[in-house]
Amino acid sequence: MTARSDSVAEQPGSSENDWYARTPQEALAALGVDPAVGLSAARAAQLLTSHGPNALPAEKRPPAWRRFLAQYRSYMQLVLLAAAIVSLLIKEWTTAILLIVLTLLNAVVGLRQEGKAESAMNALQSMMKATARVRRDGSEAEIPADQLVVGDIVLIAAGDQVAADGRIIEASALQIDESALTGESVPASKGTGTLSGPRPAPGDRTNMAFMNTPVTHGSGVLVVTATGAGTEVGKISGMLSATKREVPPLTRELNTLTLWITGAAFLTMVVMFALGRQRDQAWDVLFVSAVSLAIAAIPEALPTVTQAILSVGSLNLAKRNAIVKELPSVETLAFTSAINSDKTGTLTMNQMTAVEVVSPTDRYTVSGTGYGLAGKIHHAAGSSSAGIEDAVLPYVVASDAKLVDGKVVGDPTEGALLVLAYKAGLDIDGTREGLPRLATLPFDPDYKLMATFNSAVDASGRQVVRCFVKGAVPAVLERAATASPAGRTTPSDPGLVARARTQSERMGGAGHRVMAAATRDLDPADFDPDGDLLSYVTELRMTSLVGMVDPPREDARAAVAGAQAGHIRVRMVTGDDVTTGAAIARQLGIPGEAVLGADFAAMSEDEQLARIDGIGVVGRVAPEHKVLLADTLKKKGEVVAMTGDGVNDAPAIKAADIGIAMGSGTDVAKNAGRMILSDDDFATIVYAVEQGRRIYDNLTKYIRFVLLLLVTFVLTFLGATVFNIAAGEPFTPPQVLWIHFVVNATFGFALGFDRESPGLMRRRPRPRGESVLTRSVLVTVGLGGLAITVVLLGLIELGQAHFDSVRTGQSIAFTAFALCLIVAAFECRSETDSVLTTSTFDSKQMNWVALAQFVLAVLVTQMDGFRRILGTTEINARQFGWALLAAVALLLLWELGKLMARTRASRSA
Repeated sequence: MTARSDSVAEQPGSSENDWYARTPQEALAALGVDPAVGLSAARAAQLLTSHGPNALPAEKRPPAWRRFLAQYRSYMQLVLLAAAIVSLLIKEWTTAILLIVLTLLNAVVGLRQEGKAESAMNALQSMMKATARVRRDGSEAEIPADQLVVGDIVLIAAGDQVAADGRIIEASALQIDESALTGESVPASKGTGTLSGPRPAPGDRTNMAFMNTPVTHGSGVLVVTATGAGTEVGKISGMLSATKREVPPLTRELNTLTLWITGAAFLTMVVMFALGRQRDQAWDVLFVSAVSLAIAAIPEALPTVTQAILSVGSLNLAKRNAIVKELPSVETLAFTSAINSDKTGTLTMNQMTAVEVVSPTDRYTVSGTGYGLAGKIHHAAGSSSAGIEDAVLPYVVASDAKLVDGKVVGDPTEGALLVLAYKAGLDIDGTREGLPRLATLPFDPDYKLMATFNSAVDASGRQVVRCFVKGAVPAVLERAATASPAGRTTPSDPGLVARARTQSERMGGAGHRVMAAATRDLDPADFDPDGDLLSYVTELRMTSLVGMVDPPREDARAAVAGAQAGHIRVRMVTGDDVTTGAAIARQLGIPGEAVLGADFAAMSEDEQLARIDGIGVVGRVAPEHKVLLADTLKKKGEVVAMTGDGVNDAPAIKAADIGIAMGSGTDVAKNAGRMILSDDDFATIVYAVEQGRRIYDNLTKYIRFVLLLLVTFVLTFLGATVFNIAAGEPFTPPQVLWIHFVVNATFGFALGFDRESPGLMRRRPRPRGESVLTRSVLVTVGLGGLAITVVLLGLIELGQAHFDSVRTGQSIAFTAFALCLIVAAFECRSETDSVLTTSTFDSKQMNWVALAQFVLAVLVTQMDGFRRILGTTEINARQFGWALLAAVALLLLWELGKLMARTRASRSA
């Protein structure tokens, strides 16, 4: 046996082995270990050297210099850097320094945001810093958890953290909270029995224990079958490292926009050089003109303004408990069209609550939610005038949980039953003191009940040993001989059993977890507290059935309705069974059929795509099922948000377009996500989406504005070159920079912090891949830019023809450009709505910026300091009137275009 076991043990532990299908003896034999002795120290050291520590591979963070350089991967940063280098080459020192400072500012802002989050892999690694009690060389010892090896015998008890995956070989009332791994809302009962049939999901492996899950009740012994990367948590860490993050929509848009702008500017430069050389212009003159065009065509302020808008947006979200780790995630929220939400702790409270009690003759409903003590018992039906105390008494006595200062200490299910007893008016401590416990039969998955044996006095005053039982309904029913309604004892009969089963099925169908309670009186002379206690649990008197549920959060239904009103589809993705999930979904208003995660994974890709729209609940999901759901929705063109709090949620959170982790969740989920809800409130997601839409809508207003500016610059320089106006340089570099940073940037901030557009949350989310450069936007900025270009070139020619000065014409055109941009900023707030209404001036930021720009448009030609800096000349009132007339003409043309657009829209509707 030793030779065979050594061969098996030489392989790294892996959860892929079917340890759940082997008996404890077969597992021990396969690993070559005696449970009473454990591994020898020498053998453990050999395995540790061969296979490494019980740790997950850490994701090393890149050095600071590499993370800084990574900020220059965006096209806009590269173009700005290239323009700065060219400026240095032609000795435009001020321009070069300004552009370099801009790129540094953008890099520092991005670096600060990224530096706030640790990686998910390192969070997994930090979870491993624990110890384990092992049996080696025949004695018990406590060792660091990372020193565990396959074959180690590990002892676990309530309060311990399971340090590695293992096959349970001994169990005494053992329960383990696996919610972070499987999504189950209640602790899993564990035993030593062997499982057969198809490979079960981790949540159904009742004879296995998994790394990083806490023991909530009882004790046990396991033999380690997998360590480190071979564990279930290790598989999730591998999925995290293999999952790619999505590039945010706006980042893609800005990259595309940069390429188009660069291409247009390059073609214009080619034309400038070709025509310039044909006209025998000097190379240095052409280079200066080219640099002026490059500076004009590059939206130098766009990255900075965008970063500032997103940063302020993230701060506002943080004030409402939505912490955004990466700035582009703010705008990704605006595109969200599907939310795959974890159930336990996200849509529900993660606190079991008794909601119904059924005795043989009466039915009671229970108000209140969670572990809060507020609530009442309501007699809903039945003929008995007696109270509910006798019906719920077994749940108090056959329990090890406690209520301390209004909080549950111990098993959460037992805690929920104690809260029920409190609402029923029972004195929990006094009741337990009046019924001294003599012996305990702990819960076991094999017989599915718990019993205590207490000293009591029956109705006749005779001293008895009273057996109090609580457990699964079938287990208690098959041991019941009588029923005990309102303190009376009636013989059990098939009808009584059938009614109890009917009530149990009704509550189960409503998504309730149902438990049964019973009692039996024993003669003290016949009772042996050290004997076979299970043999006494017969001929029981049924007292009640209790239905419990993990209730929805109070505001979750309204939040789901708010998301659906915004055309966002909400789906529940849970580790619980589909019946429970479907029941909660109905309460929350989530439509669609309920399917098993394994069944969805078994479908063909075509069937998955065809059926996903009709699915509202996916139950018993494994981590890979959640990733599959996100990927399927992406293939349908959806922008997917994934919420969750457990280790099992982390891969899908990372794979989603916007991963949202709960603040009370695991570090793994929080570090895999792009946003964290510090209040765990699903309603905060809807608020975040609303704010994301507002921010993105305002950014599109600014992008329309800056596109118009860039089109005007490119066409103006191109027109000046083709028609030889102002020697091909309509504006000087200082004038171009003034337009970009004084006019463009200030209006950018005003538009970015504009009021929310009416009806924004009633609009459909923007489709995945839809460009901000829509046909209507291109037509608007194209015609608007062309109109302004014609005006500007005409004014320069006017200055030369009527005022005998190109410089005067440039000054009039420069003033007109600033005034036209004031009109454009207001017009860009909406693609169709007229500005000739009072609502045009409902934004204080826009009003103040517009007023300031008008004043500056006057001062740039009237103040000597500005004239020196910008190279303008003084113009008189008549000349200023020409500039003002250009802005009025633009306003009338733009309003005419909007009127035509509204007319077409009304006809098509």
